[in-house]
Amino acid sequence: MATKPSIPKGTRDFGPQEMLRRKYIFSTIEKVFQKYGFLPLETPAMENLETLTGKYGEEGDRLIFKVLKRGAELERALEDRSKGFADEALRYDLTVPFARYVVQHQNELSFPFKRYQIQPVWRADRPQKGRYREFYQCDADVIGSNSEYNEVELTLMLIEVFEQFGLQVQIMLNDRRLLQGLMQYFGIEGKLIPFVTILDKYDKVGFGVIEEYRNAGYSDASIKMIESFLASLASTKDVHELSEELSSKFQAQGAEVGVQGIQSLRRIMNATSLALGRPVNNVAINFALARGLDYYTGAIFEVKAMEGSLQSSISGGGRYDDLTGVFGLKGMSGVGISFGADRIYDVLLETNKFPAELGGSTKVLFAHFGEAEALHCLNLLRQVRDAGIAAELYPDKAKMAKQFKYADDKGIPFVAILGENELKQDRITVKDMKSGEQKAVRQEELVGWLSSMIAGSK
Repeated sequence: MATKPSIPKGTRDFGPQEMLRRKYIFSTIEKVFQKYGFLPLETPAMENLETLTGKYGEEGDRLIFKVLKRGAELERALEDRSKGFADEALRYDLTVPFARYVVQHQNELSFPFKRYQIQPVWRADRPQKGRYREFYQCDADVIGSNSEYNEVELTLMLIEVFEQFGLQVQIMLNDRRLLQGLMQYFGIEGKLIPFVTILDKYDKVGFGVIEEYRNAGYSDASIKMIESFLASLASTKDVHELSEELSSKFQAQGAEVGVQGIQSLRRIMNATSLALGRPVNNVAINFALARGLDYYTGAIFEVKAMEGSLQSSISGGGRYDDLTGVFGLKGMSGVGISFGADRIYDVLLETNKFPAELGGSTKVLFAHFGEAEALHCLNLLRQVRDAGIAAELYPDKAKMAKQFKYADDKGIPFVAILGENELKQDRITVKDMKSGEQKAVRQEELVGWLSSMIAGSK
């Protein structure tokens, strides 16, 4: 008995309708990327394992999909386990491969270098709603520039993409330097990443992070200050007022790095509003926003949909001051954003925000009664396609009801019917599948008639 076919958990097949929707997402995002001067780039699905490890934090490293050695190399690894069983891996994100590319090709590039990349990534995660093991990211990065105008441009791109999708979103900004200032103010010594990793859970578990800080061994005095800070965030206190308070506390504590973060956020917000010519109502500073990736050093972004049931991030990003440094190129600051195409798809589908008509679908089906009619259809088919109208010929001799059902199943709006009578009269009967109306059209007038009907239905 044949085994029932299946696919790995956390992966999916995409049928024609799904692919049309996905292409709509990719096309919308890509047009905005190009509009802002970004150039396309692709990197291999696999990277050397050492390229990826140590860039995403301890939790991220556990989710890297490692590629098992093959043949003699695997046999040697089995004999000497100190060699490890993998030295390659599927890419975890697009940013680290991009940094590797920049270092390898630095002498060929003009800086600042602006690139966009739309490719799949893989994570050995536990599959659940909105979380997959294979998914697409749509990234845009600028590298080789410290200017905050890059953050402003990326914020404008986030706003424009989601406006084009018709989605209500909340775009949140913070700065890793502000989080460093908080650590100093709280009297916490040590590395930023453990502190940030716990804080990053605040959006999901709320004040539950306090217990995590306690379990991590933070002092009672520090935990009390963290709790007070989170309580001020949960209150209705104005963000501007809170930022003034934090600036004063940072200055009193000598945490100038925190002041720098706050000032930078203000400049980005003001410049974004100036660029739009209006207040940015869906962009806000969130002082608890952390984002867990190790390589962020400055501004960080996160976008959440304000409609639909998916409450997780659908876009994010941030500035990284020295990601290329781990590959030997020091002092190359960059900043970028990433759109989670799969999560955006889920939100658009749930909220019914996909366009009713998506490009690429057939507009007219040529139906016929036999070989003579089918052969005559071929010339008409060419004329219709030359006019830019997607069309196809039903390939088999079949009852008209079956041909109509084919058009219905594919959502084809018009069926052009050619029979013996139509051949004699140099006409073709066109049926509007939505209204059921039929009209006899002279064959030389078919292209113009179809063009006006399709234009009128948009």
